[in-house]
Amino acid sequence: MRHVQGRARRAGAALAAVLTWAGLLSGCTSGATGGIDLGGLGKPPAPEDVIRVLPDDGSKGVRQDSRFRVRVPSGRLESVKVVKSQDAQDTPVPGHVSDDGLRWEPDEARLALAAKYTVDVVALDGHGRRSARHTTFTTYVPDERFIGYVSPENRSTVGTGMIVSLEFNREIENRSAVERAVHVTSKPPVEIRPHWFGKGRLDFRPERYWRPGTQVTVALRLRDVEGAPGVYGLQYKTFSFTVGRSQVSLVDAARHTMQVRRDGELLATVPITAGAPRTTTYNGKMVVSEMLEVTRMNSRTVGFGGEYDIPDVPHAMRLTDSGTFLHGNYWAPDAPGKVNVSHGCVGLRDVKGGGSDTPAGWFFDRSLIGDVVEVVHSNDKKVAPDNGLGGWNMGWKEWKAGSAVK
Repeated sequence: MRHVQGRARRAGAALAAVLTWAGLLSGCTSGATGGIDLGGLGKPPAPEDVIRVLPDDGSKGVRQDSRFRVRVPSGRLESVKVVKSQDAQDTPVPGHVSDDGLRWEPDEARLALAAKYTVDVVALDGHGRRSARHTTFTTYVPDERFIGYVSPENRSTVGTGMIVSLEFNREIENRSAVERAVHVTSKPPVEIRPHWFGKGRLDFRPERYWRPGTQVTVALRLRDVEGAPGVYGLQYKTFSFTVGRSQVSLVDAARHTMQVRRDGELLATVPITAGAPRTTTYNGKMVVSEMLEVTRMNSRTVGFGGEYDIPDVPHAMRLTDSGTFLHGNYWAPDAPGKVNVSHGCVGLRDVKGGGSDTPAGWFFDRSLIGDVVEVVHSNDKKVAPDNGLGGWNMGWKEWKAGSAVK
């Protein structure tokens, strides 16, 4: 299954042990596995009906004085986490929940300009059923300015497959000038080259995966750089991140297994379920770009019909922008290791609510943003280099040819 949502970032811890499990499925459901047990309450309401977020999900150009709040009509809010991304830094947004548990509002009355807000909410409805919602919105950028939203986040520790990616809020016409204003360096030094995907995205990577322990610095010198006629950059910021241990996982869609290797040594072989014959999983190298302990997956958001709508998919790790996830699965426990039944995702056995001692929980706790998951022997094409952080699927010569500076 393929699922589209904004970026959020979570990192796991590391521990070595050789394990083998059975059970799982992809974040995509199989019609043959039956429905979700709702405790006799009937079909739960959609998360957006339980959890109301203002501004609306996906809103752009939100004004500084716009109302920002989270509320539930009944039940109570369990947790509200809000992160503001601005000038290549992620900052938690403090706020407070009302005494009755129905409303959350930020402590600061005004929104920041030229920022992206990410909202993650978990709540109980009036019947005690848990729902989760993940929304994003971006605020107004002053006229004639452009900014770049950067990943990974400042001071983070990432896997060896991390690609530095800038997504611009406006099309860049003068790509060479903008490219010259972005400097990516490393310690120990290694050749790092840029590649443009269209006029709105600029990625940087070395020829091979980063060496563990590498310190990477990204300097944005975009302020007053003319990216398009009359449109000038806003940011002047330096940030850095650290490359952690190496973890590369190989998913064999034909054998229904995933080999997890840590620093080259086999850590575990885990049974998986991949895409069904009509909804296969992409082949190729994919990089974990987002980690969500629980999220909703709805088939209609990724171009399918009404095949599935699961409000509480546990241990979800985004692999592509188009919606490929590696995630926990509690609704088809017999699929992992035996048959491919998903809508394109890679599924690991889990329990409702997410368990730490399940294959999905174990893998989630030992993963980082930037870890590599490679899929082989799937009856599908190779993932596109611009679908998520898929640039490792492009040869070095072709990658370097994507620079605008000749």
